[in-house]
Amino acid sequence: MPDYVAVLAINAGVILALFVVAWAVCVTMRDCTPVDSLWGLGMGLVAISTFIQTGGGTPRRVVLTAICVAWALRLGGYMLWRWRDHGPDGRYVRMLDKAKAERGWGYGYAAFRLIFMLQMPMLWLVCLPVQLGQIASEPAQLGVVGLIGAALAVFGLIFESLGDWQLVRFRKNPANAGEVMDKGLWRYTRHPNYFGDACVWWGLWLVASETTLGLFAVVGPAYLLFTLTRWSGVPTVEGRMRRRKPGYEDYMRRTSGFFPWPPKPPETV
Repeated sequence: MPDYVAVLAINAGVILALFVVAWAVCVTMRDCTPVDSLWGLGMGLVAISTFIQTGGGTPRRVVLTAICVAWALRLGGYMLWRWRDHGPDGRYVRMLDKAKAERGWGYGYAAFRLIFMLQMPMLWLVCLPVQLGQIASEPAQLGVVGLIGAALAVFGLIFESLGDWQLVRFRKNPANAGEVMDKGLWRYTRHPNYFGDACVWWGLWLVASETTLGLFAVVGPAYLLFTLTRWSGVPTVEGRMRRRKPGYEDYMRRTSGFFPWPPKPPETV
């Protein structure tokens, strides 16, 4: 069996074990919201698993693992805090209630099939750069492309962290109740967290792409970009915000949807 197949298979088993344990805990609590934290923490675990399997030690492996783990701890920790601060995610509550009412599915079965089973392969796919990028031992040193990728990934991590911090501060202020967040980074992009995520994973792919096998990991960040901009990210969030906040339509007209850009001037009558 080729080395890369063994590594990917073992990592798939690690993800499966992690999600099965998390599923059992969530079913016991009757709350699936913590699964969101696994999106980050699980990728960090996969990066560490790959680092151990490949022997670690090379600059490329260290950079890929270190950046991924930093991103994972930041995102996973933030999602756990948000769960404890905001309570159960209404999306999951409605999804599981609907499965019970329309299909007669029990809570545990519906949770595993509709939430956990869907996210497991997505996680494995998106984090291909930190898997395939570590397998080849040569070239061990980062070249120009790898250095650019590392810088892009660190930039993305800082960008999304700052955006989330600004949003938390905005929401904690009672005076902003019902208002649209359009300050700080949110003045230049409607989704600084998604843009930052994309920068992190495209950057990690650039680091991985200096190896032949790592080039094929492009499907990971490409799929992530698709989900963020066309599927479960931007469309879901903006549909909800347009229903809840009257001023969001105007915010959409003047603010870039993804890439940061200076806002358009207010429309005049």
